[in-house]
Amino acid sequence: MSLRDKLAAGDSGILLFSLTPPKRHETEQRVKEIAAVTAQRLARLPIDGLILYDIDDESDRVAEERPFPFLPTLDPARYYADHLSAGDLPVVIYRCVGKYHDEELRDWLREADPQRVLSVFVGPSSRGKPVRTDLRAAHATHRQVRPELMLGGVVIGERHARGQDEHLRMLAKQERGCSFFVSQVVFHVNETKNLISDYFYECRARGIAPRPVIFTLSVCGSLKTLDFVQWLGVEVPRWLENSIRHASDPLVESCRQAVSIARDLADFCERLTMPYGFNVESVSIRKVEIDATVELAANVARMLGRGAVAGG
Repeated sequence: MSLRDKLAAGDSGILLFSLTPPKRHETEQRVKEIAAVTAQRLARLPIDGLILYDIDDESDRVAEERPFPFLPTLDPARYYADHLSAGDLPVVIYRCVGKYHDEELRDWLREADPQRVLSVFVGPSSRGKPVRTDLRAAHATHRQVRPELMLGGVVIGERHARGQDEHLRMLAKQERGCSFFVSQVVFHVNETKNLISDYFYECRARGIAPRPVIFTLSVCGSLKTLDFVQWLGVEVPRWLENSIRHASDPLVESCRQAVSIARDLADFCERLTMPYGFNVESVSIRKVEIDATVELAANVARMLGRGAVAGG
């Protein structure tokens, strides 16, 4: 079954791998080199699809200085079409819709192949941020122009912890055409369980089927990476932060904890009969962290019963 078919059927055990496209300042030759190495890594992993992020500057969201400088990246759809579409791996293209005029979104939706391309629409990083298209309008454009292109939504456990209403946002997005959800990076398992439980039972109360939630996993190979994750608004429990900060090898400890989080969430969702999957995120440029992320994806694949990494 294709990724699209698995999501439509509400299957569990979906496995995705996510990347950011190369920076815009890279030369064409360098982009080709990065894409070639990326394709080799992906070919070794038993995954259902690829996620390509659309990066936006989020400095409006918090007053603290960004731990890493914001550098614009290539358009994810163009990067996929030009460099990663040779195989049969489907892609989920993120779209930070506030960056685009409505006609730009319409043009892309018309051109995208719904058999190979899915999308996740992302709203602005803060309520006061100026946008060219808001999320509700983008959903309406999708319904009007290309409803057959499968659409997903972002879900944030930390937002649920603050307002106890993220599950209602999920249901509103579902009504506007979202067929699956991808979480922000999960480090705080209890907040995520609370969200999933509220969503599942609200779906039951309304007599509708819950849609698959893909939980994002990531590694922190350095204290600066950990600081950046927290700057992005990801809640890291104090015990987990201490474990990573005081570990002799933070990267090894981070990978171990990510697998533990995956097992916990898989067990919880299985008992609920809640459809789920995992997205292993690779956004670092450090080779040691990239290699650790590939190993994390392999470990999660084995946990899902997919066996060892092909050729590894």
